Amino acid sequence: MLGLLAALGGLALFTARWMGGPTCQATASGKTFAFTPEQMGNASIITSVALKRGLPARAATIALATAIQESGLRNLDHGDRDSVGLFQQRPSQGWGSVAEIMDPIYSAGAFYDALVKVKGYEDMPITEVAQEVQRSAYPTAYADHEDEGRALASTLAGHSPAGLACRLPDPSGAASADAVQKSLEAQLGVSTSADGSVVTVHSTSAQRAWIVASWAVAQADRYGVTKVDLAERTWKRSLNWSGPAGATGSTVTITLAKG
Repeated sequence: MLGLLAALGGLALFTARWMGGPTCQATASGKTFAFTPEQMGNASIITSVALKRGLPARAATIALATAIQESGLRNLDHGDRDSVGLFQQRPSQGWGSVAEIMDPIYSAGAFYDALVKVKGYEDMPITEVAQEVQRSAYPTAYADHEDEGRALASTLAGHSPAGLACRLPDPSGAASADAVQKSLEAQLGVSTSADGSVVTVHSTSAQRAWIVASWAVAQADRYGVTKVDLAERTWKRSLNWSGPAGATGSTVTITLAKG
């Protein structure tokens, strides 16, 4: 009975969170998890760093679950003792300066630098490998977020096409195509082109295209993205992608707010 009540309570919380305002969701393997646009944007950066380094999806899952536990996927400027950032890394423990750790790309890279030194991390339980990296006082808590981390990694790494969506209000001003291009190139290492308010990415495969499309949706609130097109699928700052589910393609167009 208690388990049923807990499940119903979780469903009510998810429903209230989704219906209450700007929200993002990740759906993979039949499970859906809700996040704020800020959280999804940070999850996108964490995953992008792993992908650019050629690390397996398991690495991103571990990093995402760790960041959910440590900071709630928020780039915090405070924490226990001198801990800061997405992973609550401590300057006094050699993770870098406060300014460096507060850069999500740097902090994710520092996490992966430590992760790949853990022999056999790909097959280890998340509680063990995350503890090897983080040295947390609550090592078992990381496992509580493994499913969330897996759903985020799957959608952001292109394994679950159209599995990531965000419902957002209209942008408040004009967006910068240059900023989107620079971030895509820095975070994913892809080449881009722009024509006014439209940024285009030609990918080498359908999966790579979905990585770019999911990144654009995850970062839409930050960069003023109004529409993402891939093959016959379209996202327009709403809950769902439109178009036939089986459509495939390798070109992504990202439309930005004109102001």
